[in-house]
Amino acid sequence: MIPGSVLAHGISEADKIRMLEGGFLQYVGLGASHMLTGYDHLLFLFGVVFFLTTFKDITRFITVFTLGNCLTLILATFFHISINAWAIDAVIALSVIYKGFDNNGGFQKYLDMKSPSLLWMVFLFGLIHGFGLSTRLQQLPLGDDPLAMLGRILSFNVGVEVGQIAALSVMVALLSFWRRRPSFARFSTLANVGIMAMGALLLFMQLHGYFHHTQAEEFRFPEKEHGHVHEDMAIEQLEKESTHDNL
Repeated sequence: MIPGSVLAHGISEADKIRMLEGGFLQYVGLGASHMLTGYDHLLFLFGVVFFLTTFKDITRFITVFTLGNCLTLILATFFHISINAWAIDAVIALSVIYKGFDNNGGFQKYLDMKSPSLLWMVFLFGLIHGFGLSTRLQQLPLGDDPLAMLGRILSFNVGVEVGQIAALSVMVALLSFWRRRPSFARFSTLANVGIMAMGALLLFMQLHGYFHHTQAEEFRFPEKEHGHVHEDMAIEQLEKESTHDNL
């Protein structure tokens, strides 16, 4: 899961080639698979529906998240509004931590205050998650024709929502089953601590990638020293072979 989470929103070279050769349905499929492998998005959504028990509440919060998601995904991609992918994914990881913290009553317990409006926070984080998706979609060859480009963006967005519905269906079913068990009351707090821990891991990984991306010179392995190491290893190997031959 760790390497998968790093590449959760990445667009592979194979996907880029496939998009050049395919039509709108290819973008729908890519959007769906993108969401289903987007662990940060799925963790946040899992946190959102964790304590929701009615279909009305689930629909209300997911609709708000989807609205925010679609707005930034479509507009940012169409107008080429770009943000550093590592930075925006780090903020998405923070949204995961936030939801686990909120689910465990962290604002009341540790900050002695009411939680911010969940509906507005879900909408805000939906906007941020949409930016995260947009940064990856902009890596694809969307073309220069505005109508065709809009069609590809909308197709990708449809795929994202299809993947989201599929993932949420599984989450809601599992949570509904678990709530009927005594273990839910005992381990719900621990489960949300786990959500925060996964969010913290994702945050660390995204920040690590961000600093590698923005400060490449400081992180790059010195080529000259690297060459000297290989030369020393070759000499050492030759000496071992020479000693072995003499024996």
